[in-house]
Amino acid sequence: MAPSHVLKCCQKVLAWVPVAFIALVVAWSYYAYVVELCVSVYLVIFHLSFFMFVWSYWKTIFTPPASPSKEFCLSKADKEQYEKEERPEYQQEILRRAAKDLPIYTTTASRAIRYCDRCQLIKPDRCHHCSACDICVLKMDHHCPWVNNCVGFSNYKFFLLFLMYSLLYCLFVAATVLQYFIKFWTNELPDTHAKFHVLFLFFVAAMFFISILSLFSYHCWLVGKNRSTIETFRAPTFRNGPDKNGFSLGCSKNLREVFGDEKKYWLIPIFTSLGDGCNFPTRLVIMDPEQLAVSSQNEPAKSSGPNQSFPTRPLSESQNRLLTSDSQWVESGPEEENVKSGAKKHIIVSLES
Repeated sequence: MAPSHVLKCCQKVLAWVPVAFIALVVAWSYYAYVVELCVSVYLVIFHLSFFMFVWSYWKTIFTPPASPSKEFCLSKADKEQYEKEERPEYQQEILRRAAKDLPIYTTTASRAIRYCDRCQLIKPDRCHHCSACDICVLKMDHHCPWVNNCVGFSNYKFFLLFLMYSLLYCLFVAATVLQYFIKFWTNELPDTHAKFHVLFLFFVAAMFFISILSLFSYHCWLVGKNRSTIETFRAPTFRNGPDKNGFSLGCSKNLREVFGDEKKYWLIPIFTSLGDGCNFPTRLVIMDPEQLAVSSQNEPAKSSGPNQSFPTRPLSESQNRLLTSDSQWVESGPEEENVKSGAKKHIIVSLES
């Protein structure tokens, strides 16, 4: 027990090494630019970019990952029954019964309810278990060693701003130091120890700019598609099968889902993302809940597996705002055809992809 506890403590300490490295590089860059180089003309812009970079980096590191609410945990009776049951099909029946009133529309690849044995809860859509943090994280994107934190619903906006401001910071430093870097190679720079700071400052800024540019571009593409890094490699499975664009509502709405409705807060590292992280609007056609109740009396419910139906639940206010502007109510067919066939009139929500 003791060696295991010591090992976990060592792992926690070592996990902060990348963060400490970044902090030292940033602190040195500040010293080299402000103290050694001291380009007074650019100091106002430099301090502004430096402050926004550090603020967003701090928020990304110290914002706790959001976890599922208690409603996704099994009741004590269901938990005891689930643990006693050894047959997978009966365990799934217990999970389906517990999930019938939950806003869950995705399953595993084998069409089973997504359940975390470690956290003992039913996973909401886009939620995954992080082995490093040892918790289930809402809308998990990835675990980033450079911030020693999970990037997910609670801090994804901060992570994007951190990449953007670090990119601008590196670009500004490299651009303003370039003239002194050229003078260094042409021997026009005074022979002081400051010239070595100039040399390394340009190289470090240029190197970080190139590496961060590719990462920032990739995540901008993910935001436009409303995907996480995990969903890019493993598409979420819906009623009709895997769909990598299942949560995409169009570029504009995808952007608002991450940054919020008020554009004046988009560039500030404060939380403005829409939703609660447990329930997300989708681009898929979803039948009206009342129609589902009627159709279930006339025909077997459509399911993704044996006896497995998908629950329906009203969306939150912020999610409804995402769907309202471009949604249209469309009838499934002419009224005459419905009367002849004796079928109920179907009403569906058609969303722009």
